[in-house]
Amino acid sequence: MITAHVVFATITGNNEDVADIITEHFEDAGVKVAESEISQTDPSVFEDVDICVVCPYTYDEGALPEEGLDFYDDLQELDLKGKIYGVAGSGDTFYEEFFNVAVDKFDAAFKKAGATKGAEDVKINLEPDEDAIETLDKFAEELISKVQK
Repeated sequence: MITAHVVFATITGNNEDVADIITEHFEDAGVKVAESEISQTDPSVFEDVDICVVCPYTYDEGALPEEGLDFYDDLQELDLKGKIYGVAGSGDTFYEEFFNVAVDKFDAAFKKAGATKGAEDVKINLEPDEDAIETLDKFAEELISKVQK
């Protein structure tokens, strides 16, 4: 059975929604999945699953979530070779060049840990709408497919 862990950081609730959509898709596809909030999670949980997902928010002008800084630092120290990862996040296009840069930073952290990218990063503006839900379902499906290969 394929296993996954989805970690989110949220202020507005939008990234929890993003995480919930991905988690629900995994459950519907028969993946054994856990979901947790970033400040309540040690990144080592990713060592025990096939698929690793982070749904971070970007604060102000490109800052990572304050409550996720230790997680971010520790993630880069792990050995995640053989693990599939994906990063999806909600942001606000109001911030222009800083729109969802935390997604890019977590993508780089997973690469540094040796994980394999399973789907293109997803950046959603604000609350997930129907188009965003479709995109997130496709994202989750690509991660599952990558594990099955």
